[in-house]
Amino acid sequence: MRNRMLALAVAAGIGLVTVPTSNAAQARPSVTSRIAVHFDLAKGQLPENVALGPDGTAYVTFAAARQVAAISPAGAIRILATLAAPADGGADTPALGFALTTGIVRTADGTLYFLYASGDAATTGLYRLRPGQQPQRIAALPATGLPNGLAYDEPAKTFYLTDSVLGSISTVPLNGGNARVWSSAPELAATGFLGANGIKVRHGAVWATNLDLGTLLRIPIRQGRPGPVQVKAAGLAGIDDIAFAGTPDDQVIATLNAPNKVVRIDADGHSNTLPIAGLQNPTSVAVRGRTLYVLSAAYLTATDPNLVLATLPRH
Repeated sequence: MRNRMLALAVAAGIGLVTVPTSNAAQARPSVTSRIAVHFDLAKGQLPENVALGPDGTAYVTFAAARQVAAISPAGAIRILATLAAPADGGADTPALGFALTTGIVRTADGTLYFLYASGDAATTGLYRLRPGQQPQRIAALPATGLPNGLAYDEPAKTFYLTDSVLGSISTVPLNGGNARVWSSAPELAATGFLGANGIKVRHGAVWATNLDLGTLLRIPIRQGRPGPVQVKAAGLAGIDDIAFAGTPDDQVIATLNAPNKVVRIDADGHSNTLPIAGLQNPTSVAVRGRTLYVLSAAYLTATDPNLVLATLPRH
């Protein structure tokens, strides 16, 4: 899988690129970090996305293993669900050629929701996983696409999800049903590999990333419909997942996958690199207080998929 991912990254022009920085981005804030958990590469434990529980448990999707797992604060790994591989092993999965679990969300009642991209119409979709039960698909998604990022709008009881191949954001009601394309704006499109990727809902707007274009986007939600797309930051090659942190909380922490970096982006779109040790192609990030959870899938390094815990400086 590493060779395939490397070939795709090079073809998409995101291989070993670096992130252009402005003079304002040169300062390196003080950050302490440590590798909290090492995952098993041979078992396909490549963490793709993360959601946090109130007790500090990290709920992650292991992409290549097609699994959902709980990582305790002490570092214990518990597999909660494994999805069956399609008959072709996932070879028809667009862009990647292997079936994978991707975005994940945890709701207040402890239910997990996650995406599965398999290239198979019978299994690609949004799944619900209640504690102690088996996963259930609650919305079918196009097998011709690659459902990737997942976010939840609690007041609207609505999921928003990105499709990195189709270049779109769709919505699904909390209880499941038909997925509806919410936006297919050109700013979401792929230009060679993967387009719309990470996604969050924040203060009446959808925030999303475009990996190919290296952009951070904000789309206002106007009576349930998308407003004009705003490019909040650019020049972020390989941008994947995002989280919000700091005061004001419109600071964005972003993972840059192939460049092997985590950056903080201010309200003016300026970015600086956080000095975090142990990164191996970081795919996802979550923030609780001053603690930063960074998961690396080692898609290109093929060395040490892991979970890094970092402490952000006070402001």
